[in-house]
Amino acid sequence: MRHLDIAVVGGGLLGSAFAYGLSSHGVQVGLIDEGDNAIRTARGNFGLVWVQGKGRGMPEYARWTLASARAWADFSAQLGEETGTATGYHQPGGFFVAISKDEFNHNLKLLEQLRKEAGADGYEYEVVENPALREHLPGIGPEVPGATYCPHDGHANPLQLLRALQEGFERNGGSYIPRSHISEIRPLAVGGFEIFSGDRLVTGCEKLVIAAGHGGADLGRQLGMDIPIHPVQGQVVVTERSPAHLAYPTNYVRKTDEGYFMLGPSARDTGFDLETETTTLRDIVRQCSKAFPYLRELRIQRSWAALRIMTPDGFPVYAQSRDFPGAFSFSCHSGVTLAALHAREVPQWVLAGEIPSAHRCFGLERFDVSA
Repeated sequence: MRHLDIAVVGGGLLGSAFAYGLSSHGVQVGLIDEGDNAIRTARGNFGLVWVQGKGRGMPEYARWTLASARAWADFSAQLGEETGTATGYHQPGGFFVAISKDEFNHNLKLLEQLRKEAGADGYEYEVVENPALREHLPGIGPEVPGATYCPHDGHANPLQLLRALQEGFERNGGSYIPRSHISEIRPLAVGGFEIFSGDRLVTGCEKLVIAAGHGGADLGRQLGMDIPIHPVQGQVVVTERSPAHLAYPTNYVRKTDEGYFMLGPSARDTGFDLETETTTLRDIVRQCSKAFPYLRELRIQRSWAALRIMTPDGFPVYAQSRDFPGAFSFSCHSGVTLAALHAREVPQWVLAGEIPSAHRCFGLERFDVSA
């Protein structure tokens, strides 16, 4: 049986970012992946590296998001140099588009509150009303009252990012352990853990990171961490290729390097139901076409649904077991935006064996549950 310094359970964007970052520190790291039969939350990722609108009620999250967005350019360049795989990252800034006057006023109040809570340092945005908005977003709909622009926003290709992280992990000497649905984690009396898939012992390890998406709740409970997460279904629509130009990502629409438009995303409480729903798809197309009427001329190429991770307050969970301090559980729904810090800063916590006090606001205590 292999015995690792650190095992990461979960091969999605979160787990791969943690594993990549940890493997760059000369420790033996294993990335345990269930495979394509897992509930892949990353499938519903819109690909935005996004600051605007995030963190109301928790200024630490607004600052955390901004810090990751600022680190993304260097992070993406490093990944590309190490692996030869481009993440598709672009940072022209992004527009937070409103398709009604009420939405526009709501967005302005939200951003002003965030700036007051998080502090003005770096949390900047510019209000651009229609028709001036057309200079930046040609083809914007006449009913759009305006948008806000943030220079820190951008977008990337989630699948290319995942590929680059896993390639970087393996180049660093990490061990990829596929086709392993983890059902049990046994703490050892002498320290460390044994990890099982059914009756099969997958590996042993000194430290453990649970980044298993929706499976993380059950695994966390085995180690005294009650992670309050639930699924939220998100649907995404992709059009045919188009020569139409969209230089900036927006909250409703972004254009990929391949020439497709991605529309969405939605948010719907469906439990663990992954079926797309016609009414929701129509709402996505209607809203996005109101923002950009030229989209009505394009054919829909494909659509799909995925189940995102959501906590009661919408913010990440970065938790450490009190009973077994070598075990950590990390959950969030912003795997692309936060990838830079998940690969660079969070691994330092695991190596040090402690979550810094400045980031304990993301712990379980805020839910008044066992940690």
